[in-house]
Amino acid sequence: MNASHPSQRRSLDAVTRGRVLFGGDYNPEQWPEETWREDVRLMRRARVTSVTLGVFSWSTIEPEPGAREFRWLDTLMDLMHDHGIDVVLATPTASPPPWMGRLHPDTLPRDADGRTEWWGGRQHFSHSSATYRRYAAAITEDLAARYAGHPALTLWHINNEYCTYDHGDEAAAAFRRWLRERYGTLDALNTAWGTAFWSQGYDTWDGVLPPRRAHYLTNPAQLLDFRRFTSDMLLECFRAERDIVRRHTPHLPVTTNFMPLWSGQDAWRWAGEEDVVSVDLYPDPRDPLGAQHGALVQDMTRSQAGGGPWMLMEQAAGPVNWRGVNHPKPRGLNRLWSLQAVARGADAIHYFQWRQSRQGAEKFHSGMVSHAGEHGRTFQEVVELGADLARIGPEVAGRRVGADIAVLHDWDAWWASAQDGRPSARVDLPDVLHAWHRALWEAHLTTDFAHPEHDLGGYRLVVVPQLYALTDAATDHLLAYVRAGGTLVSGFLTGVADQDDRVREGGMDARLRALFGIRTLHEWWPLEAGETAPCDGFDGTLWSEEIESDDTADETIPYVGGELDGLPAVLRRGRAWYLSTLPEPDALRALLTRIATDAGVRPVLAGLPADVEAVRRGDLLFLLHHGREPVVVDVPGTHHDLLTGTAHTDRVPLGRYGAVVLRS
Repeated sequence: MNASHPSQRRSLDAVTRGRVLFGGDYNPEQWPEETWREDVRLMRRARVTSVTLGVFSWSTIEPEPGAREFRWLDTLMDLMHDHGIDVVLATPTASPPPWMGRLHPDTLPRDADGRTEWWGGRQHFSHSSATYRRYAAAITEDLAARYAGHPALTLWHINNEYCTYDHGDEAAAAFRRWLRERYGTLDALNTAWGTAFWSQGYDTWDGVLPPRRAHYLTNPAQLLDFRRFTSDMLLECFRAERDIVRRHTPHLPVTTNFMPLWSGQDAWRWAGEEDVVSVDLYPDPRDPLGAQHGALVQDMTRSQAGGGPWMLMEQAAGPVNWRGVNHPKPRGLNRLWSLQAVARGADAIHYFQWRQSRQGAEKFHSGMVSHAGEHGRTFQEVVELGADLARIGPEVAGRRVGADIAVLHDWDAWWASAQDGRPSARVDLPDVLHAWHRALWEAHLTTDFAHPEHDLGGYRLVVVPQLYALTDAATDHLLAYVRAGGTLVSGFLTGVADQDDRVREGGMDARLRALFGIRTLHEWWPLEAGETAPCDGFDGTLWSEEIESDDTADETIPYVGGELDGLPAVLRRGRAWYLSTLPEPDALRALLTRIATDAGVRPVLAGLPADVEAVRRGDLLFLLHHGREPVVVDVPGTHHDLLTGTAHTDRVPLGRYGAVVLRS
């Protein structure tokens, strides 16, 4: 990793200056110039402090090769500055103009079947194309040179939602170069990929290709390396543009927006290359667990930011346009979910986008100003939220969220587990991750996320929902954590394979088996949809295992009935727990609560009503009500709500989707 030295990096604090930034993507090139003045008036009314310009403006800036049309952007930059609105300036490289693909077909990516992905949408670029990279560098250079000294510019946003795969010829050549650097020799590659299986041994580098369409199952180690390669190639594209803008503006921070739990980027590696970590977040307003999904993404993003402030780059003020049925947000939900992000560490709340488009593929995706205009409910709620953030910003900005629990997640382990030809296609890591995080969230236990090789010494409890593949270093790290007095609880299918997706002898790393008190893992017994594995006190779901404990196990919870009757579903040896099934939600919550309590971890606030979430950010207590019926929360002592200025003694009322930010 070539992350910048921390002393050379600028943080979000340099941009917020004691505020919570508020705004969104602004695409004025879609509108006549007379609309721009109206936009500024409405922005000031909504207390917008920051807008992102230029995300998809490449063809407007460069309508033909080598041309530059900056006058419209000059006007916008000046207009924003004149009205006290900061600019997050984006490089427009996520969506090349049609002329590029027409003149340079090598810039277009190909899928695994060799089909070209043509222009007419977005993200239609090959990360490995030298031609694309040359044009992207040129427009980034000119953009940075022109606006480096502009007083409105506060933050750089590179590209947008990097998510391109490419199986074409130029990508194949780059893949071979990447593999040479990783393995050095063909013998090492053949060993890592296990090419003795199915007669796949390579005698020349020229024979190595990306995982294109095959007659039957593709080599899983090849697929794993292709995932790693794709993340690294996209990261090279990001670094190239980042380094250009840094050369012109070394004092300004740089970001790019992650998609939550996107499988195409190793976000731990990427976060180390950014000054500001930002994410796009679109929970379904009809999903009863939408708030928990938001909390998971927010916890993960905060952790990628090293525990410091992060940026919500995109969310929807109302409905999106890409689900089968796109529901609007009920009254108050937009405010609640935005305040949830602030509670969990965000110092910037942005939207896609400012004004809802009237043409194009996203014309039914909401904006801060909807088709109903300034008199519509959406904008009225945006105005209310802007006032809320202005009130609490000076008190909240820069404060950190504390956590005694770390949930481990690793992209390599995810990629290795997400292969065909596995015991159960029903086991999907994001679903397992959500189930474990949900149990902790419902128990009001705040969590960080961490890579298995991160420093875990500051946590009382480390939770491993599933890490199918673990390096030797990661396994040693977990063992050392437990030896040092930490409590570890692990889910099934952890430590099964090494970094090359080679199954460990015995079906699980021998050191982990000893840690958990497992003598033998005989068989995996995946469960069908609707099937359960009865256990003593609860039902297991999704998965079960035929394991035999050794005489060092201190506690077991057995399976009851069936083939696994009497065998351990859950084992504990000292401070190490192993769950060979996924307990039903209530049981998983109860078990993790017990383990956390024994480890000295306490909920943020005891006795909370259902649907109320409590988060501490610094010495401020956020109470967020995810229900519609009024409730009262017992909070001993006298507290002042920063949102309303109201004082509460011992009891705090919360209405429909209500929120308070309490200072004692």
